Amino acid sequence: MPSRTNQRGFKRMNRRELLKLTPVLALGAFAIHKLQEPLLSAGLGFSDWASRLMFRKHHLAPTFADSELTPFEKFPINDYDVDDPEVDLDQWALTVTGEVQKRGDYTLAQIQALPKIQQNTRHVCVEGWDVIGRFGGTRLSEFLKMVGADPTARFISVKCEDGYYESLDMATAMHPQTLLCYEMYDQPLTREHGAPLRLNVPTKIGYKQAKYLTDLKVTHIIEKAGGYWEDQGYSEFYGL
Repeated sequence: MPSRTNQRGFKRMNRRELLKLTPVLALGAFAIHKLQEPLLSAGLGFSDWASRLMFRKHHLAPTFADSELTPFEKFPINDYDVDDPEVDLDQWALTVTGEVQKRGDYTLAQIQALPKIQQNTRHVCVEGWDVIGRFGGTRLSEFLKMVGADPTARFISVKCEDGYYESLDMATAMHPQTLLCYEMYDQPLTREHGAPLRLNVPTKIGYKQAKYLTDLKVTHIIEKAGGYWEDQGYSEFYGL
């Protein structure tokens, strides 16, 4: 009969061997077609959960000198549908609903009356490119304060003129660098870049920074995964 010392050594060896086999077993599981999607979803869910835990609401994304800016004409125009959904700029208003005290339509002039922030930050696209741009607008947190948003709400969701939709967790929405952006490079947004209003969120991947905003909702619950690309299986949080 093996001694207790040998038994303990055998258990330790088994644990070591099991740890060595774990990646192999995981790869083997991925080879089983019906397990691929559940495993990917579980991994993505874990990544989003961990990212939320590590997010620091006062930790700022890097900012850059004007000399480091990507020239405006080289800032890529990237849309999921069309470059210009033909927003009627003269009639445009942002419709605010959900858990707020002051629901209604807000004009661009009302948004521009709030304190203005300008920042040179990096825009990172999930396709693999990144550029440094100059953005101007008001902090989303200032606007949420103005409309009397419920501070216990968990999310804001937005809809866009081109049919796109997106959401942000409330910690990100309240981050001091998250802007309702109406300027790029000290000029009003062009139609191709999201006029008259878009999100600028330098702590997030590019697809979170929705353009052509028409509706903003403060809510405790978001439908599905909360965004167009998230509903295709992309990360819901995707912090940088």
